[in-house]
Amino acid sequence: MSEFLFNQSEKAKNAVRKFLTGKEEGAALVEYGLLVALIAIASITAIIATGTGATALFTNVGSRLTPAGS
Repeated sequence: MSEFLFNQSEKAKNAVRKFLTGKEEGAALVEYGLLVALIAIASITAIIATGTGATALFTNVGSRLTPAGS
């Protein structure tokens, strides 16, 4: 009888362990997804800001240049 109870308790522990482990993997996947989205948003923002600044810089430099031979 005690062996039966031991086996049943082991089965229950394994089921709980499998359930909790599965949830952690799903949570980690969601966390990685959020991290990738945050990095993508930050990268796009930085690229847009840099592009706008570079455009303004080259426009300013171009307007100050005089044509050759003038």
